[in-house]
Amino acid sequence: MLDKSIKELSQGLKNGDFSSVELTQTYLDRIAKLDARFNSYISVSSDAALTAAKEADTRIAAGDASIWTGIPYAHKDVFCTEGLRTTCGSKMLENFVPPYSATVTSQFDRAGAICLGKTNMDEFAMGSSNENSFFGKVVNPWSSSNDLVPGGSSGGSAAAVAARLAPVATGTDTGGSIRQPASFCGITGLKPTYGRVSRFGMIAYASSLDQGGPMARTAEDAALMLQVMAGHDPKDSTSIKHDVPDYSAGLNNSLQGLKIGLPKEFFNEHLDSSIQAVMQTAMKELEKLGATFKEVSLPNIGLGIPAYYVIAPAECSANLSRFDGVRYGHRCEQPEDLMDLYKRSRSEGFGNEVQRRILIGAYALSAGYYDAYYRKAMQVRRLIKNDYVAAFEDVDVILSPTTPSTAFGIGAKGDDPVKMYLEDIYTITANLAGLPGISVPAGIIDGLPIGLQLTGNYFDEARILNVAHQYQSQTDWHLKAPGNID
Repeated sequence: MLDKSIKELSQGLKNGDFSSVELTQTYLDRIAKLDARFNSYISVSSDAALTAAKEADTRIAAGDASIWTGIPYAHKDVFCTEGLRTTCGSKMLENFVPPYSATVTSQFDRAGAICLGKTNMDEFAMGSSNENSFFGKVVNPWSSSNDLVPGGSSGGSAAAVAARLAPVATGTDTGGSIRQPASFCGITGLKPTYGRVSRFGMIAYASSLDQGGPMARTAEDAALMLQVMAGHDPKDSTSIKHDVPDYSAGLNNSLQGLKIGLPKEFFNEHLDSSIQAVMQTAMKELEKLGATFKEVSLPNIGLGIPAYYVIAPAECSANLSRFDGVRYGHRCEQPEDLMDLYKRSRSEGFGNEVQRRILIGAYALSAGYYDAYYRKAMQVRRLIKNDYVAAFEDVDVILSPTTPSTAFGIGAKGDDPVKMYLEDIYTITANLAGLPGISVPAGIIDGLPIGLQLTGNYFDEARILNVAHQYQSQTDWHLKAPGNID
């Protein structure tokens, strides 16, 4: 049951092989048994999940069910859930219970899916290791000694799917926060085009970069998730009116004649030789399927990380200014005056990495420095977008590694923020340009998974899902599971 796809689970429910209550209870029991080790969940909604599962069984018995009716999923704790606390992995929102649900939450509710609980994450989605959560670090299920990070910021979702504590999970991606943990945990993770998935009720980190997306074991399951998540939302001013295709319809399309771009800035002497070998093997599989390869250039790609770490902190400093101890969120005890209330509530409520980014962002936006930093970073962002636009005139998708390494040790990069930020070197520019990208398992290096990234043109999620699915039809890396999760 734990290794079945969404389609297989749905068919099993309709055939009466098992009920939604039985399926949901299986996952809840597994979470109770194993998650003390992984810490992938912040909140588990057992009672609500079982109540929803009973209702789903009634609909299935009446023949009134979608493919998602009765299917459990895990929800990143950045999406608001009415009546269920939403913490963003922060002390600031430790006890926040939203009075409304995010659009993505409501869409899964309408589809009949069962929310098992809320997954752990780097505080306010700021991190590449999931060590920044107020609720404790998440452990990568592939770690035999419980000493490896799962990636971040959607590390809890990635770990939950990898450890079979949920069939699928939601994530968010601001600079690689779906794709990087997907690579580290050996699962499939998709960042859609900016504006493709509603951000309403998704607590903001950097508003021009954040995007919700699916995390699953397979591209097929990711396509089914995106079908639920995608669409225009009038409640989100950045949501784009664009038809939502049937993402599953083209999964089996031939790759004959597909042109894949290889950025020369990524495939150079700096690329680790073991990752280079994995990429070469993956390219041979795609070549067998009819794809051809062409070198492309993204000349401004090296400016991605410095531009991102001006733009994202600037936006986060603005977005997080609302957490001031006045209306909701953490409030210090016995403030002396209003300024003391602000200062102590924020210094007590935010962790070190969040405070670091707020300070950087406030500085970049301050008088006298705005033009030198934020405006310049936005100009660089446009250059990066132009590089991609030019590349997509010659190729259909762009291939690269997802990460520069496999999962690293817990604490290995905590004292060096810049070294940590470089973990997003291959993923960050897709966010700056607003492009869709997917990471799929492509190999095992020294016992740990590594991902292949496919970046598509705007609103071309169907194509990268097609390429990913065809690749997975010829390989079995996505079927590999950590050896110590039972």
